Amino acid sequence: MQASPKPLDGLDWRILDQLQRDGSATAAEVAEKVGLSQSPCWRRIQRLEEDGIIKRRVALLDRKAIGLNVLIFSHVKLEAHSGDLLTDFREAIRRIAEVQECFVLMGQVDFMLRIVTKDIEAYEALFFEKLSKLPGVREINSMIAVSTVKETTELPLPGLAG
Repeated sequence: MQASPKPLDGLDWRILDQLQRDGSATAAEVAEKVGLSQSPCWRRIQRLEEDGIIKRRVALLDRKAIGLNVLIFSHVKLEAHSGDLLTDFREAIRRIAEVQECFVLMGQVDFMLRIVTKDIEAYEALFFEKLSKLPGVREINSMIAVSTVKETTELPLPGLAG
């Protein structure tokens, strides 16, 4: 049986704060910013990764800089909620690269998708060739984002004071 993760302390929270701001930072760079020496900082980072608190470190790309100019949010309603239908829908949605995020919702719609495409025509093709053909789809309502007010990957960390 695996031991439960060690509770996070103030240093852990500061390390997480630094890494979510710059995932490419070295242990030495993080250590300097949080007031710790390199080896203990590295060990803490390793533990945070092993405990699954740090899922992975990635490069965040500017979608517009690579030609993905349109951001769409789509609400999807399914015909029914049988186990196979839900499973088939989830598996199919995972294979569509343009779908960046898919959330299961409670309420009037079943799923919300965050989709990126190069232009409206590309979304139209995606809609007719893939989305509308997903298993069990009854209705799709899509909204195009016209501008971004806030976009971040930084989580509010409860272990950091205000």
